[in-house]
Amino acid sequence: MTTELRVLDPAEWDKWYAVLELAFGGVPEADEERKLWQELTEHERSLGAWDGDRCVGTAGAFSFRLTVPGGRSVPAAGVTMVSVAGTHRRRGILTSMMRRQLEDVRSWGEPLAVLTASEPVIYGRFGYGAATQAVHATIDTTRVGLTVPEGTDGITLRVTSPTEALDATEAVYAALVPGRPGMLERRPGWERVALLDPPGDRDGASPRLCVLAERDGRVVGYAHYAIKPNWSFAGSDGSVSVHQLAGLDPVAEAALWRFLCSVDLTARVRVFSRPVDDAWQHLVTDVRRCEPTLREILFVRLVELGAALEARAYQTPVDVVFEVADAFCPWNEGRWRLTGDATGARCVRTDDPADLALSVRELGAAYLGGVSLLSLAAAGRVRELRPGTLTAASVAFGSPVAPWLPHSF
Repeated sequence: MTTELRVLDPAEWDKWYAVLELAFGGVPEADEERKLWQELTEHERSLGAWDGDRCVGTAGAFSFRLTVPGGRSVPAAGVTMVSVAGTHRRRGILTSMMRRQLEDVRSWGEPLAVLTASEPVIYGRFGYGAATQAVHATIDTTRVGLTVPEGTDGITLRVTSPTEALDATEAVYAALVPGRPGMLERRPGWERVALLDPPGDRDGASPRLCVLAERDGRVVGYAHYAIKPNWSFAGSDGSVSVHQLAGLDPVAEAALWRFLCSVDLTARVRVFSRPVDDAWQHLVTDVRRCEPTLREILFVRLVELGAALEARAYQTPVDVVFEVADAFCPWNEGRWRLTGDATGARCVRTDDPADLALSVRELGAAYLGGVSLLSLAAAGRVRELRPGTLTAASVAFGSPVAPWLPHSF
């Protein structure tokens, strides 16, 4: 039995997407959600594996621009909708799709591929490294207070619907994108993802609401949230789920957190996927009672190693030779000299002796500045070949702002 790998024909999208739905549990999506993903699918950048007239594998790649250290925006393929039918496992279908996809990304001139993983163990063998983390938490507002900075009384709050506030909230989001590595520029159509709110996904909570933070009539922040009412014998025990929160300055953000932590008839605020350096952790009076947990979010793959390392800035001067292993994309294998600083960088092949040895996976993990080369070395994944080079390179690769992906794709 042979499998054919080919670019997705728009007329075959329903068959293709049905394979993906089944692989992720078989629960049909709401019509509005399915329709949106159909419109966002970039068919010419999507692959299907076919066994005769039956689709048995899927993989897509959105065309994104990703913020990297230094505030630059770099083309990146957003790998998505990856699945293999359960009847066709262990036949090399996933490997063939991943190899074809990375070759395609290279031909498109995009130096990076990024993804979020339902099963992280899968993608390391294809050279993807976990590059960002996010914090989840449940703030017990009956026992935890907030200490907010001066100026919050100058913020006016207004509750509305996410749809009515869309233009204002997108303007706030766009203003923040250059300031944090890992954030994605919104392409046309992607603003609608934040509006998805199928009733079947609410689990008893309200429709999503939006609270706008305004100063002198200008929107300076917003939060998307939902309220889930609950009652016990002792009284109200509801919760607030925070789906998005963004502010143009610390005062605006603090005003939003204060509002969310004081919603009537609620006892907790559930926080999903926030930056690891998010300020709310320093506003609360007792972070232990917020039960913070970490989870990796964005995986980064350097497709064109030299171009990728040249695309970002470095927070201290760096001059280092890497010995890079990359069996999956052999054009990246070998020695590369990286020189750069906060103004830019150059990365070229070299015959000079190597200072550090690692695989492309480790470079992907460290690329956005959230994972240190030192910590990877402590795990045995980076080897220092010339004493003193590891610390200097690790500091240079860092970022003063933690990288973060605010939404999946």
